[in-house]
Amino acid sequence: MLYQVYPRSFLDTDGDGVGDLAGVRAKLPYLRWLGVDGVWLSPIYRSPMADFGYDVSDHCAIDPVFGDLPGFDRLLADAHAIGLRLLLDWVPNHTSDRHPWFVESRSSRDSPKRDWYFWRDGHDDGPPNNWRAAFGGQAWTWDESTRQWYLHLFLSQQPDLRWSEPDVVDAMHGVLRFWLDRGVDGFRADVVHLISKDEELPDQPPELADIDLVGVHDHPGAHPLLRNLRAVLDAYPGDRVMVGEVNLGSAARLAPYYGAGDELHMVFNFSLLWAPWDAAHWAGRIAESEAALAPSGAWPVWVLSNHDTPRHRTRYGSEARARVAATVLLTLRGTPFLYAGEELGLADAEVPDGVRVDPGGRDGCRAPFPWDDQAGHGWAGEPWLPWPPDPAVRNAGALAGDRRSILHLYRRLLACRRRSAALHSGTWERLDAPDGVLAYERRAGADVRRIWANFGDEAVAGDAGGDWVVEVAGSGRGEGDPWDGRLAATEALVVRPVG
Repeated sequence: MLYQVYPRSFLDTDGDGVGDLAGVRAKLPYLRWLGVDGVWLSPIYRSPMADFGYDVSDHCAIDPVFGDLPGFDRLLADAHAIGLRLLLDWVPNHTSDRHPWFVESRSSRDSPKRDWYFWRDGHDDGPPNNWRAAFGGQAWTWDESTRQWYLHLFLSQQPDLRWSEPDVVDAMHGVLRFWLDRGVDGFRADVVHLISKDEELPDQPPELADIDLVGVHDHPGAHPLLRNLRAVLDAYPGDRVMVGEVNLGSAARLAPYYGAGDELHMVFNFSLLWAPWDAAHWAGRIAESEAALAPSGAWPVWVLSNHDTPRHRTRYGSEARARVAATVLLTLRGTPFLYAGEELGLADAEVPDGVRVDPGGRDGCRAPFPWDDQAGHGWAGEPWLPWPPDPAVRNAGALAGDRRSILHLYRRLLACRRRSAALHSGTWERLDAPDGVLAYERRAGADVRRIWANFGDEAVAGDAGGDWVVEVAGSGRGEGDPWDGRLAATEALVVRPVG
């Protein structure tokens, strides 16, 4: 199980109001106590912060707002010392427009790095094609000094790298090796499905002309590039890993990005992240994923919240629903990712218009993590964004002291998952259940667990189907007792056979 830290919002230790690597390092014991296996850090590289670190100006340096390379090395060493793995967020599709590579590329049409990016003449006094950028507007910016357009699928400050240029491939492989040589355990690869593009850069068809490419771009040239990336990681000792962000929707479209076990180790499945609060819908998404991935042995990755989307507590509207969702997330086959603060049941912050800073409007889910009930909630300075709701009571210190809290539910679920091969890697089979209830069995040999999740607002009678003991209850009710087949409203249970 991996835990996403958005460093700007985790803990500030130097008083500037921005979280830093020293803050992450200070809270490693908390993460070990929670029961996670590793940490994914959102970007910490040097950056002008137009997109808060996803516009990288130096892939091999730490931005001073977070610390420095010696501080990173201390963080990595401390993580390894207590058995935590550390993954970095790697941004392969684009750089900052202030990156030395792009500065050189932009200097002249004859620059040796001109072909590292997509430079094109326009058509009819307009851009080269009809592609749209993810944050709005056309995906092309005119450069007056060299009289050409450059491509950016995100902000204009994030020009796209041209991965068909061998020198780009070599340079980005060098970035991976720089961090692997320091001992990192792997990478989360940002929008990695975008790195290959048709060199002709054809227009999007009319039915797709008004949307950006992020959710529809699926070029076959990505796969040989991914195989080469996998070879870089496989050349290192230990279980180095790359998990890819591939925003293509269905699990069937994600499956090819695993290759024949020689491309991405894992691919994020966002199907539950955007699923409505409906048991049948969730059952369908899980079943589709199993059908697409299990036959080839591909390892799923499940997520309910992250730095790009409203928190699931906000989407679902109550802590009770967030508890049910957590029970499902942590009892599925594969690797679940938690986003820092979901174990506290955090909701998105209310961020006034004048305080918003993110170009994608994602400020609410990036609110600072409250650590205690004091005025500064553990932070050395006034944080860069407003606090999430109720930080005086919904903070790590207060919830750690309440055995009935959602924080302790996450701990129990993670401990249950760790001791059960069925929950970690067993088969998944949907069970018959009343309307509004998601029920399934996980099995690995003699190890069996059943999960019953009532998405409804009324109590129901399930079918115990034998002698079962409640191992984990979302409400904490009846753990260790025989299960009588009843489910309270908005309640989820993990049950195991008696004996």
